[in-house]
Amino acid sequence: MTASPADGSWLTALSDWAVSLMDVIGPIGAGLAIALENLFPPLPSEVILPLAGLAASRGSFTLIEALAWTTAGSIVGAFALYGLGAWLGADRLRRLAAHIPLLHPEDIDRTVAWFQRHGVKAIFFGRMLPVFRSLISIPAGITRMPLLKFGLLTAAGSLIWNSIFVLSGFFLGESWHVVEQYAEILQYIVIIGAVGGVAFFIHRRVRSLLEHRRNGAVEDGAS
Repeated sequence: MTASPADGSWLTALSDWAVSLMDVIGPIGAGLAIALENLFPPLPSEVILPLAGLAASRGSFTLIEALAWTTAGSIVGAFALYGLGAWLGADRLRRLAAHIPLLHPEDIDRTVAWFQRHGVKAIFFGRMLPVFRSLISIPAGITRMPLLKFGLLTAAGSLIWNSIFVLSGFFLGESWHVVEQYAEILQYIVIIGAVGGVAFFIHRRVRSLLEHRRNGAVEDGAS
């Protein structure tokens, strides 16, 4: 069982290593690979999950086992990043922001306030977005979202995402790459949106900084 057509890239090699876990230890390997995917987002769940479904269709393990173990892996990985967020904490991030160019401690306060208002939706829907699937667990830990709520939301969102790709591998068989192509498009859209958001933030912050300096120079010249 191979992850994708060989292209010699490190990502393909990493994917092949991840899915080889399923060949060795069955559905537990799929769960472990998905847990690692949460901690290392470049490891593509869009490859691992369909291959878990493909293995289930061949009788290596059952479809229920594939869904259960991959969802369990998602939860374990999410709680690891929740722990990282809890360890960082809002106070530590404020101190870090004070020493990072273009960032202010107030930015952390606004982010925390936003997450406290929209955290439920952010966790649930964030589990169905590439890259953000992993990162969204960190602010949950920073704000100390109740563990039970976080776990249930993570399980629900992860089960939906995992089911889509596991079932695609189960029913499409060797043609599962069709779903991977659409998943890549979604990933590119999310990444472009994130880069655009960061660029817009930097543009506004730099413009604000330049205006502040210009106004300060005018005031000094008038005095």
